[in-house]
Amino acid sequence: MIIYFIKHIGKRGKIVNLFTPLRIKNIEIKNRVVLPPLVRFSMVGKDGKVTKELEQWYEDVAEGGVGLIIVEASCVAEDGKLRENQIGIWNDSFIEGLKKISSIGKKYKVPMLIQIHHAGFKDGIASVDENVLDRILEQFIEAFKRAKLAGFDGVEIHGAHTYLISQLNSRLWNIRTDKYGGTFEKRMFFTKELIERTRDLFNENFILGYRMGGNEPTLQDGIKIAKYLEKIGVDLIHISSGVPDPEKKQVEKVDKPKDFNYDWIVYMGCEIKKEVNIPIIGVKNIKTEEQASYLIENKMLDLVAVGRAMIARPNWVKYAEKNYKKRMEK
Repeated sequence: MIIYFIKHIGKRGKIVNLFTPLRIKNIEIKNRVVLPPLVRFSMVGKDGKVTKELEQWYEDVAEGGVGLIIVEASCVAEDGKLRENQIGIWNDSFIEGLKKISSIGKKYKVPMLIQIHHAGFKDGIASVDENVLDRILEQFIEAFKRAKLAGFDGVEIHGAHTYLISQLNSRLWNIRTDKYGGTFEKRMFFTKELIERTRDLFNENFILGYRMGGNEPTLQDGIKIAKYLEKIGVDLIHISSGVPDPEKKQVEKVDKPKDFNYDWIVYMGCEIKKEVNIPIIGVKNIKTEEQASYLIENKMLDLVAVGRAMIARPNWVKYAEKNYKKRMEK
């Protein structure tokens, strides 16, 4: 890792650590730790409504000191869910419950984005009728409006994990010949149109985030997508996995240096950060304060997402801060 750092680090700039605030627009994030959008299926009923159990989960994490919360994938259409018990945002009846979640963020001064999602059609995306995609685009636009009415500090477009927008971004699966596919720009048409048609929502107090596949199917494709997203107005990029290269049979879908001691998805985030100027969130198997601190202190990422470790310990940030202080005293 040290060799990788020496070879690849960019401008050092001011000294930061895991507990240094970060400002995006007018919104201050009090530290560099993010709760990623963990879909808590067991806490949601088939009606897709927010439950008391789900509220308590977000309250536990917010009280635990996290810097930013990205609320789990919220579906824009009832027929676009991953599973029956996934929270929804496909009509106005969901706003009241979602307001209960966003109010938790305000109570603890933790900014909250909500991830907007549609499961899509997997590798059948090329044969979906254009009118169907037109309708889903409208559903995304309406969901963005509801997210703002519900009191969130922004939205995160779910453009990763082989779901709808990842499918459209993929040059492997999206071989359409209409406005939604063909060239790179047409594969990105859905995203660009969505952003352009909701631009009036995104003032200095409302963040536009995007979770993307760093491998779509290669890292070079991911870099190209990230640069394009920055160009069209995305404020924050969250790097995860996309539609993989079918030739990559191994778990790691992108090659990383042998001396890089983190997950391959974290590696993609570190590489993409070098290519853009907007903040990058890295995610996957970041479990300890030492792991998270190294990535931030060495300017390899701007924010780190801690998922499974936060489920085990909702006050992970408070625990990490104690650990950090002990290490600094040695």
